[in-house]
Amino acid sequence: MSMLTPPGMGGKYRITGDTYPRMRRPRRRGRIIFGVLAAVVALGLVGWGSLQLIDVFTGGSDKASAAGQNCGSSASPAPRKAPPGALPKPAKIKINVYNATPRGGLARSTADALKKRGFAVGKVGNAPPAYDKKVKGSGLLIGAAKTSRGAFAVLGTQVTGAQQKTDTRKTQDVDLIIGSAFTSLATPQDAAKAMTVLTHPAPAPSRKC
Repeated sequence: MSMLTPPGMGGKYRITGDTYPRMRRPRRRGRIIFGVLAAVVALGLVGWGSLQLIDVFTGGSDKASAAGQNCGSSASPAPRKAPPGALPKPAKIKINVYNATPRGGLARSTADALKKRGFAVGKVGNAPPAYDKKVKGSGLLIGAAKTSRGAFAVLGTQVTGAQQKTDTRKTQDVDLIIGSAFTSLATPQDAAKAMTVLTHPAPAPSRKC
């Protein structure tokens, strides 16, 4: 219902009553877009969940196991460290101890210590001219190529860092030439630990895909 506006009030007409037309554009477009996005997200979540359920109930674990088998077949497994052969007992190893350093009496004291640890001691004295004052490390082990392999391993637990060399000798004795870096034999505890590692090597870790 409308009526004529009295003079002086401004404007020509005035709308009265409880209802009147809206002057702004309704905000229905934003609500529609929001609703569409929400529906898309909900459908995506439902589809993803369905795929997970299908994977679980129709052999997803089989695919995983097949992948593990393919990984194992494409690359050979890491080889296990072969256990060493029967190592000789200290009493079966005959050691010739030679001193290649300027320190006097070192060959005799080292030989006596090795004898107390069960090794058989042969010759004791100064190093031959070819090695005298020329061994820079803790020591040098020299023996026959075929018979000294186990002896080298056992002696290596006593002389930490000793180098190895083979020659053409026919006997089974081993020369220990004491070098300039030598201070003392390994402690009995450390030697025992090193011997345990030789006789019980740790298995190689499995390869990860």
